[in-house]
Amino acid sequence: MSIMQHLLQVQSAIESQLLNKPNVVGVAVGLKETDGKWTDQMAIVALVQAKLPVAQLTEAERIPRRIDDLPTDVYEIGYVQALNALTPRNRFRPLIPAGVSAGHQAVSAGTFGAVVKDRSTGEKLLLSNNHVFANSNDAQVGDAVLQPGPMDGGAFPTDIIARLERYVPLRYVEDAGQPLPPPTGGGGTPNPTNPTQEPPGCASVLSGLAALINALAKMSGSERRLVSTASAASAGAAPSPYVPTVQTAVPDNVVDAAVAKPLDPTQFSGDIRHIGRITGTKAPQIGMGVRKTGRTTDFTQSMITLMNATVTVAYSTAKGPRSARFTGQVIAQPMSQGGDSGSLVVDAVESRAVGLLFAGSPQATIFTPIDAVLAALNVTF
Repeated sequence: MSIMQHLLQVQSAIESQLLNKPNVVGVAVGLKETDGKWTDQMAIVALVQAKLPVAQLTEAERIPRRIDDLPTDVYEIGYVQALNALTPRNRFRPLIPAGVSAGHQAVSAGTFGAVVKDRSTGEKLLLSNNHVFANSNDAQVGDAVLQPGPMDGGAFPTDIIARLERYVPLRYVEDAGQPLPPPTGGGGTPNPTNPTQEPPGCASVLSGLAALINALAKMSGSERRLVSTASAASAGAAPSPYVPTVQTAVPDNVVDAAVAKPLDPTQFSGDIRHIGRITGTKAPQIGMGVRKTGRTTDFTQSMITLMNATVTVAYSTAKGPRSARFTGQVIAQPMSQGGDSGSLVVDAVESRAVGLLFAGSPQATIFTPIDAVLAALNVTF
C-alpha cells in the first residue's frame, strides 16, 4: 500500500471524529507545514477557521500529533463561504441580521453589531458605537438610523430601521477646560464616579460658605458679594444631580457606544451573520481567539494581544478632526477596517460576546470589554 492510499484510508476512518471538534471545518491530506515552511512529509490535515493556542483547548478538542502512526497538521483557512454577490453592505429585508452596514442619517456607514435588551423595559434595541449611531455626539435622540448606511446607498426616509434611543457622550481631548456633557437619552443610570454629579449636601455647604464670605466683606466695607451658583441654580427649579463643572485635565472615556430603538422589532432575528445568536458574555483574556462580522471586512478572526490599554483615538466630527482618550481597552491583532466600527467581538469557540469594536489601524484592532458597554447603556443580551 502506498503512503497516499494509507493516508486516504485513515482519513476516511477518522474524518467524522475530527469534524466534531470545535472550530474544525474540514479534513484533508497534504504536505505538513513546520515553522511556516512546507516540508515533503505527508500528513492528515485538520482545517480550522482559526488556530487557537493549545492552552485554550481541552485534551478532547486538540488534534492528536499522530493518527495511526501518521503525522497530523492544522491549517487555518478562515471562514469559507460561497463567493456570491451578497455582502454586509447590502440592503437586508425583510429580516435584518446583525453585522451589516448601518448608520446615523448623517454618517457615512458603520456596523450594526447586535440586538440587546433594555434592562428596565425588556425592549429590543440595536447596539453600535456613538460615532456610528449618534454621529460623534452631534445627533439628537430620535434621529434616524439607516440600513444600509448612507455610503452604501441607504436613503432617508426609505431605509430608516430605527431611531437613536441613547448614547454615552464622547469626551474629547480638545474639550479640556470646557463643561462636561451630561448623559443623553433615557434608561441609563448615573455613574457614581462621574465628576459632574453633585455630592449630597453640596448646595447647602456652598450657600453657607458664600454667606460667611459676604458677611466678612460687609464688615470690611466691601460692596462685592459672592453668589453660590449651586443655590442660584436650585432657586425656582427642581434640583438636578448634574452640574456643568469644568474639566481641566484631559478627559478619559471608557466606551464609544449607543443604542437605537427599531421601528419594527420583528425585523431583527438576533443572529449575527456567520456567527449566529449570542448566548452570553465572556471576559477578554490575553491569547484568546476572537471573531467578528462587520460592514467592511465581513467575517474575520484574530487574537487578543494586549489588555487594559490607554489609547488616544482620532475622530472626524462636524467640528473637524478631534481626539478622545480611552482607558481599559483591549487590543487584538488586526481584523478590521474603516466601517467595521460597531461590530460585536465574539469568542472564537463559544457564542459569547467579548467586546464592542470601535477603532483600529492596519496593525491593531481596538475594542471595549462588553460588560463595560452593557453597563454604560443599561442593556443586556
